[in-house]
Amino acid sequence: MYSSSNYDFNDFGLISIMYHRFNETKYPSTNIQLEVFKEQLKIIEDEGIKFIHPKEFEQSLVEKKKERKILFTVDDGLLSFYKNAWPILKQKQIPFILFVNTREVGAFNYMNWDQIRELYKEDFVEIGNHSHSHEYLVDESREVIESDILKSIKIFEEKLGKNSDFFSYPFGEYSSEFKNLIKSLGFKYAFGQHSGVIDETKDKFELPRFPINEKYGEIKRFKTLMKTLPLKFESITPEDKYLVQSKNPPVVKIKFFEETKNINQINCFSNEGNKWRNSKVSFTEKNILEIYIAEKFIGERGRINCSLKERNNFWRWLGIQYVVSDK
Repeated sequence: MYSSSNYDFNDFGLISIMYHRFNETKYPSTNIQLEVFKEQLKIIEDEGIKFIHPKEFEQSLVEKKKERKILFTVDDGLLSFYKNAWPILKQKQIPFILFVNTREVGAFNYMNWDQIRELYKEDFVEIGNHSHSHEYLVDESREVIESDILKSIKIFEEKLGKNSDFFSYPFGEYSSEFKNLIKSLGFKYAFGQHSGVIDETKDKFELPRFPINEKYGEIKRFKTLMKTLPLKFESITPEDKYLVQSKNPPVVKIKFFEETKNINQINCFSNEGNKWRNSKVSFTEKNILEIYIAEKFIGERGRINCSLKERNNFWRWLGIQYVVSDK
């Protein structure tokens, strides 16, 4: 980790977006219509945003900081991606990561290994690991999680010749124990599903992505996402994103770098009490923000989003997601 004097607090960072299904209207929460998808690609092109090759991922965080960049990811390896989106990405040579869960490969509505290998032979495609079972692993014991991931690694090695450096947590959910396990198994990067922009200060095993679907991929919002910038921080507490009921709601504190400009103008929202609302915030020190969560997070996920307006309609964005345990 660098000292803050090495950071550029005005860089564009790296926007990462996540898709699942294409033209499967039966599943609006994970689907995008193909015509909307084509329009989104045109917006990226018109904005002059460069698609980053996965092999250039880490390099992109420390070089060409004034260049707008985006990482394209797709989860689950569904057949609708292969039939509808893959021909477009192939024709345009757009680099991306396809995260597959090995148990479902070849099942109904999922890609098979021949189709995955067809993509894998292209030098602009990375096949990432998305576990074996895609179950709610975060609620399982370390032994169960490890067995599942080791099974997926073995299948990757058998079918593709090697495992990927990239991992995507099922449902974007992880705990500190899960994160440390993924690190110990040789992965270099792991992605969640919390929103935000990647930069060199972010934990490489808690990388944010903007989920894109019919509701959150609407064109007006998509244009806004393309104007997001990283909001750099030193630390967030509680560090563990697995939240037991005795600590729900959490006392959330974010320590920002002292060099962060206009941090006193930050706004934060949360879904406490199962309803999105503006959160009360205060600075306990010059650069330490406390977010007051008045009600418990209800359901499986607790979310907090903080934004800081910049010039020219850009926004600095930081998302936090807690997995809410029923224990």
